[in-house]
Amino acid sequence: MLIEGILKESIYGPMLRTLISDHQGTTFSYRYDLTFEETLRRHSSKNVSSQFGEEEMRQWWIDRDSLSGIDEIVFDAEVSLSEATRRVASDCKWF
Repeated sequence: MLIEGILKESIYGPMLRTLISDHQGTTFSYRYDLTFEETLRRHSSKNVSSQFGEEEMRQWWIDRDSLSGIDEIVFDAEVSLSEATRRVASDCKWF
């Protein structure tokens, strides 16, 4: 299972921690540590960019909103989408 999005710890944290603790296999948690400006720039390149924009994203945004109690692998702005994808796929042994 792969879950992706802007998932506020205060809203989704309990559900995500339950999923992680209930999962019988190996679980990995990844997070980008990006500025809002970089997140917005990356969003503009996605197919969904016309569905919501800066105003909505500012309402959702919490800087460095990590999932407490969970070991996360943190990617910074230097890690591209393709590099992150390769890392996740390699860690999960998908190839």
